[in-house]
Amino acid sequence: MTVSSFHPAILYNARSLSLDKVPWYPLDQFQALIAQGVAHDQRVCACFGTASEEPDAVDLYVILAHDSENHLSAARTTVRGKQFPSLTPSCPQVHLFEREIAEQFGLTPEGHPWLKPVRYRSSWRRGQDAWNRPEGQPIPPAVGDFYRVEGKDIHEVAVGPVHAGVIEPGHFRFQCHGETVHHLEIALGYQHRGVEEALLGGPDKRSIHFAETVAGDTSIGHAMAYCLVVEALAGCRKSARAQSLRAIALELERIANHIGDLGALAGDVGFLPTSSYCGRIRGDVLNMTALLCGNRFGRGLMRPGGVYYGMEAERDAELLKRLKAARLDVTNAVNLMWETQSLMARFEDTGPLPADVCRDLGVVGPAARASGLSRDVRQDQPFGIYRFVQIPVCTWHTGDVFARAYVRWEEIQQSFTFIEEQLQAFPGDAHRVEPGRPAPNTLAVALVEGWRGEVCHVALTDSQGRFARYKISDPSFHNWVGLAYALRGQQISDFPLCNKSFNLSYCGHDL
Repeated sequence: MTVSSFHPAILYNARSLSLDKVPWYPLDQFQALIAQGVAHDQRVCACFGTASEEPDAVDLYVILAHDSENHLSAARTTVRGKQFPSLTPSCPQVHLFEREIAEQFGLTPEGHPWLKPVRYRSSWRRGQDAWNRPEGQPIPPAVGDFYRVEGKDIHEVAVGPVHAGVIEPGHFRFQCHGETVHHLEIALGYQHRGVEEALLGGPDKRSIHFAETVAGDTSIGHAMAYCLVVEALAGCRKSARAQSLRAIALELERIANHIGDLGALAGDVGFLPTSSYCGRIRGDVLNMTALLCGNRFGRGLMRPGGVYYGMEAERDAELLKRLKAARLDVTNAVNLMWETQSLMARFEDTGPLPADVCRDLGVVGPAARASGLSRDVRQDQPFGIYRFVQIPVCTWHTGDVFARAYVRWEEIQQSFTFIEEQLQAFPGDAHRVEPGRPAPNTLAVALVEGWRGEVCHVALTDSQGRFARYKISDPSFHNWVGLAYALRGQQISDFPLCNKSFNLSYCGHDL
């Protein structure tokens, strides 16, 4: 069958759709829809299981992004029994989604090239997972052997899961010949918190707090996606003022984290001037977020129906003043990097990630844009104020550490300009309305361009309008495998630098 033979449900970002309008396909056609869609430059935003009305069966849903056409599509199927043929060999984008389905619902994707648990726990819906781990038994994700490169001169280097300092746990295993890395395998999931489970039965007073803590450094991005889902289910329309304030907060979060990343990259190669300056300037930007809502990470700002705090003229003027000062400071600090040839020599040609690999793996965010892909939710699936005000998409073509750093720098400048323009033309209507009750038997999807990339939230409601399934895909879920690929053929001493250039989230992956 060709792509034109399929007719999945079409929907738009931050919109909802009645479940009975999501078409059902036999499993082989469902998988063909995904494979052919990806072959025609669509992306898998989410693929997940949920309880079926049929006994001993699981329903699978997929959300595909048609970026060139600025819309999404949804389809579903039913898996009966304990196995289904893996799609991963022909469509690598689904490799982690299939492993997650095996973990949560006990279904084995037959033919999966490297079937291992994703997280440090067993099934939460079926009693046992595909590896027959008893429910609740704390067996690490590294069940089974690690991938091995054979040869008498090959050696392994294992790092973690316990690291120095306050970093979260994750295990990295390198297969090396001398100093050259042939393969890096990453095992995460040691602090799985069960956020998706906790959201079931919502929305309630706790739900927004769970969303804000999916990934602490992306509190605004995840809270915004949650709010968009609830508003889509309730048919709630936000004011222009609320949408503008949300976007200002989202761009401040982007600026703060990108500045922190540039400073960390400078520190990793021993360039202390930029490292020191950026640490201080990041704090200044976090304090601007606190000026909006009293919290440096934006917690308490986003609420379904708008924002919890308004913005009066005095704070507007103060924020503009601080923005101009921070923009000047960070420009001086970052230009020190670009003008230092010894630093540039460490960044250039280190950890390259080709564009075709990005497409195959479904990499998102700055990591994808650094490889030349013009992939940005604010452009491709616009939401909120971004439907009316565009931010240029910043790309580079080399896909190396330099490219990932330079894209961040370009985005910092664009975000500063966007916030200044919003503050100078700030709408004056109400900042929040009270949303109604979520619609029953409905699907809603929200994509937000967080600072790491695409944040995806999908909700399915039951007959009472409560969350029957809530699926979250943090950008790190797509991008960790991109880091593993970028290390191939690199010196093992370059791992910290490559790792910082992606700066992915452990807890966003572990949920």
